[in-house]
Amino acid sequence: MLKLVYTLRHYFEKHGFYVSSRLADRLGMRVKSVRLFFIYVSFATLGVWFAVYLTLAFWLKLKDLIYTKRTSVFDL
Repeated sequence: MLKLVYTLRHYFEKHGFYVSSRLADRLGMRVKSVRLFFIYVSFATLGVWFAVYLTLAFWLKLKDLIYTKRTSVFDL
């Protein structure tokens, strides 16, 4: 079982890092810079979507506080 895990890890490391090295060769950059860029972008986008989620949750809560559902005219 452990050998399978190491084999999968080696496969993904070999082919996953190969993408960033080919991209770096094509752009004429260092591979380390390309990998750091992808790491920073993943953290930045995670933070952006979390902020969007919190903003939408706030607006929905605010909407629920302002607009209450009334079943009839006599509930005023």
